[in-house]
Amino acid sequence: MNTSISDRLNRIQPSPTSAITDRARQLRAMGQDVISLSQGEPDFETPEHIKAAAEQAIRDGHTRYTVVDGIPELKQAVCRKFKSENNLDYQPSEITVSSGCKQLLFNALMATLNRGDEVIIPAPYWVSYSAMVEIADGRPIIIPCAAEQQFKLTPDKLESAVTSATRWLILNSPSNPTGAVYTRTELLALAEVLLQHPEVLVITDDIYEHLIYGDVEFTTLAQVEPRLKERTLTCNGMSKAYCMTGWRIGFAGGPESLIRAMAKLQSQSSFHPASICQHAAVAGLNGGRDFLVPQLLAYHERRDTLVLELNRIDGITCPVPDGAFYVFPSCTGLFGRLAPNGQTLASDTDVVNYFLDTAGVALVPGRAFGFPGHFRVSYATDIDTLLSACERIQLACEKLIETN
Repeated sequence: MNTSISDRLNRIQPSPTSAITDRARQLRAMGQDVISLSQGEPDFETPEHIKAAAEQAIRDGHTRYTVVDGIPELKQAVCRKFKSENNLDYQPSEITVSSGCKQLLFNALMATLNRGDEVIIPAPYWVSYSAMVEIADGRPIIIPCAAEQQFKLTPDKLESAVTSATRWLILNSPSNPTGAVYTRTELLALAEVLLQHPEVLVITDDIYEHLIYGDVEFTTLAQVEPRLKERTLTCNGMSKAYCMTGWRIGFAGGPESLIRAMAKLQSQSSFHPASICQHAAVAGLNGGRDFLVPQLLAYHERRDTLVLELNRIDGITCPVPDGAFYVFPSCTGLFGRLAPNGQTLASDTDVVNYFLDTAGVALVPGRAFGFPGHFRVSYATDIDTLLSACERIQLACEKLIETN
């Protein structure tokens, strides 16, 4: 049997975060004590009113095929969400619903990219952005964004990256992996550049919209600059704030022609999201968000504790993020040090592998996010586990030998 793999698939690697999480599971199954801080999944339960809506949907017989890109009730709920929370006016024909926010991005890129089209991706970036562009025969244009700029894209870097082949810009705020949040002023500055290039479309990945801390305010590009609304796909979903990762519901608002194209693709791939999950999402969007208050308090405490503990470790420098539930510390201070097995740590991958093998802590190297020299830590877990992980990391670092 000839099982040769397509060139398209050979261009990409499996998701690094999934691979590391799977390895941590395997080590646990072998009896090893491993703390996994590699996956971006809330440790809180799905709110009860959402669970109840799913149960009711089953009893009411909502177990059959639905409209390809979302039941009418859910599209209406998404329209209300965009209007009330983001001051964005969409009609149901401008809304699409998919099996997670990830599929939204995949659908948009597959529906619009031709071979050689360029997609600007600020780095650090979520691990799947560049892979999805490559699968769609596009060309990822990676723009490194310095830690001194809070890992955010600046107008001059955006301007220098735009060419006649540019098709999309992808913006993620709050960011995975850095937790960086673009301010209204920063988005307006980027919008000024985009207005000079009317051929460039924009995907905004707002999946961490409600996970922000302190006085930071969330805003999204089409909200800040209405003239960009007709060429912006505003993506969001139920996974993070609503603790519905496994339910797989993403939604987006955008130009009707793009929404139709995405639905056409979805009709020939995954078809509609699970019917029961769609009805649960209606309850989530139409219900209150009081459940978020204790979650945000917990995340805030975890963030502050984690940053403090990591900054106490010689060789690690950790900035304070404004959103999401990740920190993205630098580990370059550990480069050149000698591990007890004689290996010299020369990269973030070496450091992360060392922490897993020596300390039993699973993290994700910055290289996976297009930004070597750092690693990502998820604080979507209880504070005692975070403290234990930091203690293990510190002990592992103390075993390293300076070679300079």
